[in-house]
Amino acid sequence: MRKTLLAAVVTAATCLALTACEGGAEAGGDAAPSTTRPRPTAPATPASATPAPAGEPGPTDAGPAALDLGEPSRTVGARTVGILEITPSSVVYADEGAGATPQSGVFAVVTMKEKSLSANPAAEELPAAGGGWEWLTPDGRTIPAGNGNARQVTLDGYDSSGPLEPGATRMAAKVFDLTPAQARSGRIVYTDGVQASYRWKMPAGSTGPEVADVEGQLAP
Repeated sequence: MRKTLLAAVVTAATCLALTACEGGAEAGGDAAPSTTRPRPTAPATPASATPAPAGEPGPTDAGPAALDLGEPSRTVGARTVGILEITPSSVVYADEGAGATPQSGVFAVVTMKEKSLSANPAAEELPAAGGGWEWLTPDGRTIPAGNGNARQVTLDGYDSSGPLEPGATRMAAKVFDLTPAQARSGRIVYTDGVQASYRWKMPAGSTGPEVADVEGQLAP
């Protein structure tokens, strides 16, 4: 009889101990880690995938901010020698140029004042070295100066060849052979001796202090 009672007591104590252990695990004891995984969430949409709002700038306004006609910019000279300040001052649109006819319909002549600001002579960087002048069209196409029949147009008193001595200034001109659509509200871009680019907005019509002189030289 005593053995039976003792066995019952041991059994009851064992059950109480097991219950206490299970309760401790549920209350934050040394329970085995849960194997339940969190539900996957949808990846965030990258900012680049968000459509651009209407009215964003077009290709001609991408990159560095475009200056207005008549605003100067300091540029590095060819082969990184010297500082050349360049100020595009006038643009003239013409359907002929001193006997030359544009292949695409319009000559755009851009005049500019250049000044050497350093102790060393400075020159424009050449296209062969990755520099020089281009026309940026409203649809984002770049057209080099002197393209088409533009190289046939020459103007007296506007020469950018060779280095410019320290402190000296000169007038230069670049000519582009464009379609009427390419000429309308384009940009001119100059890339200097360290491959930095500068751009200026071009008015839709002939503008600037050199217009009369250039038109007079372009007349047949």
